[in-house]
Amino acid sequence: MTVCIKNQIRNMNLVIGCIVGCSYCYARNNARRFHITDGFASPVFFEDKLRLMDRKRPSNYLLTGMSDLAVWKKEWLEKTLEGVRNHPEHQFLFLSKMPEILDIETDLDNAWFGVTVTRRSECGRIDALRRNVKAKHYHVTFEPLFDDPGEVDLSGIDWIVIGTMTGAQSRKIHTDPSWALSLTRQASDLHIPVFWKEDLEPIMGEDAMVQQLPKEFIQVLEEQKKWKRK
Repeated sequence: MTVCIKNQIRNMNLVIGCIVGCSYCYARNNARRFHITDGFASPVFFEDKLRLMDRKRPSNYLLTGMSDLAVWKKEWLEKTLEGVRNHPEHQFLFLSKMPEILDIETDLDNAWFGVTVTRRSECGRIDALRRNVKAKHYHVTFEPLFDDPGEVDLSGIDWIVIGTMTGAQSRKIHTDPSWALSLTRQASDLHIPVFWKEDLEPIMGEDAMVQQLPKEFIQVLEEQKKWKRK
């Protein structure tokens, strides 16, 4: 059965706002709709949300669901990484589309740094991630895929996610099955887990769905089950 990635990884939107300006940005639309901030292009740090890390139930968290790590101020990241260090029961993910301006070094076992790649011309972001972020875990999200990324250097990457366009634009923009299959093959050859997001099911077929998680995320989910039984 196909699972929704949001059931595996929860959003914790510590920062809301981004300057990238993607035309398909759901976060910008939601921020405007619900008047969360005065202007989406001026990111805001909601420091009080750090208390959400105190939740006893172990969880996997995406911290950049409505922002880009590259727009975070240094002090925002420092306070967040302090919280990450103090909560080893959770796993935390960060994403960026501008890794060329990052400068991060951490030894945290539960911090995952990644980039979003939507087309072949953006594959250089993976190199920039490895170059500018010194960390223990890297991931890449290929979503939404607009063209075939071709052969990709996935060395040192610990997880990849593949998805397609959602929302109104999904009627005219689709990820070709061969692109997802090629990326999956390349990752599998390096023993990298691959997760196809649920929006690929209509394209790939339910029986073909690949939804693998890193062992660290699986361990958290197993702890969740134990926590529920207590």
